[in-house]
Amino acid sequence: MVTTTTPPIRNSRRAKSSTRAGDRVFLGLSRGSGITLLVIMAAIAGFLTYRAILAISKDSTNFFTTFEWNPAGVPPVFGIAVLAFGTIVSSIIAMLIAVPVAIGIALFISHYAPRKLAKPLAYVVDLLAAVPSIIYGLWGAIFLVPYLDGLNKWLNEYFGWTYIFDKASDGPARNLFTVGILLAIMILPIITNVTREVFLQVPQMQEEAALALGATRWEVIRMSVIPFGRSGIISASMLGLGRALGETMAVAVVLSPSFLLSGHLLDPGGGTFAQNIAAKFNEADSFGRDALIASGLVLFVITLLVNGAARWIIGRRKEYSGANA
Repeated sequence: MVTTTTPPIRNSRRAKSSTRAGDRVFLGLSRGSGITLLVIMAAIAGFLTYRAILAISKDSTNFFTTFEWNPAGVPPVFGIAVLAFGTIVSSIIAMLIAVPVAIGIALFISHYAPRKLAKPLAYVVDLLAAVPSIIYGLWGAIFLVPYLDGLNKWLNEYFGWTYIFDKASDGPARNLFTVGILLAIMILPIITNVTREVFLQVPQMQEEAALALGATRWEVIRMSVIPFGRSGIISASMLGLGRALGETMAVAVVLSPSFLLSGHLLDPGGGTFAQNIAAKFNEADSFGRDALIASGLVLFVITLLVNGAARWIIGRRKEYSGANA
């Protein structure tokens, strides 16, 4: 005689209902977190916009093209031309230096270095990412600036014909070029860490298949590792660029601020949004702080545009990869 047992229908229904309840709770928390983030971003944008309008409406010159910052003057005169130029140029210099070096370090740790060396090296890179920016700034002012005088003279002597390396005025190496090098050192650990983790996620079967077909180690990296991690490299680069754009204390310590717009990167002077806010905020009155907030709004918009462009590039690459697949 064969006996059959029926599954406990009530228990399965209870499990499903509890699972569905958990899904609903998780969905609600996730949705609430996303909405809260959007509300916070909107509140920040609204506050910055309101205070910026109060300042710009009283500015006697063009806010976007003026090379002077004197909101306490009669009439008030202030503009962001020099700040925008310094912020963008120093960030571009930092990215041109940091991104190739970071990719090389990440590849070395993930695919070339033996395990006994890779782990300590990765740990050191992680520690560099945790160093406060004021420490980088003090190191840059005490050590980097004096030692870059020789490099500035060499660049001026052999590459002065390029105009950007033509040093038109004497002075210490407290310029946008030095700031760009310092920012490159600061963002290097961030880009390296993220890129390394992306490279470690490459499917092992792809690398083994390329090696089985007779590819060299560099061909495996060129054909399998870098294409797989390209979106991650872009994300890591944009993360580093975000820090470079908003870096405050290190730039404020190293740079000799001035509101003279010059394409000679080796000339002392220049300015960035974050450095100007840190330098002027303490001594500014209520209207002066509104003017600084207006410059902060511009930096806020630039950062949003950079991150939006990065997300668009990554999305396009995923669509392209999906279509090819």
